[in-house]
Amino acid sequence: MPKVEIYTTPICPYCIRAKRLLDRKGVAYEEIDLWTDPGRRTEMLGRADGRTTVPQIFIDGRGIGGSDDLHALDAAGRLDGLLQPGADEPAGRA
Repeated sequence: MPKVEIYTTPICPYCIRAKRLLDRKGVAYEEIDLWTDPGRRTEMLGRADGRTTVPQIFIDGRGIGGSDDLHALDAAGRLDGLLQPGADEPAGRA
């Protein structure tokens, strides 16, 4: 399974929405809570090309964007392929 990372804050409804989609698909992910570990915000900004909003989601180190991008990939039928071992489709932003 590819490594999935999601930068979040506890009160972000988009974060909750993204995590629910991943949970429904049975995808394990590492949640990086920027409230409990605020030092990781700089890391997120660097990885997400300066995007400041949460969530920011990464699959095997490739940024796919936020919750809307994750749901758009799912609606287009591309998310499941990205979550397969050895997926080589560039994620881009939906």
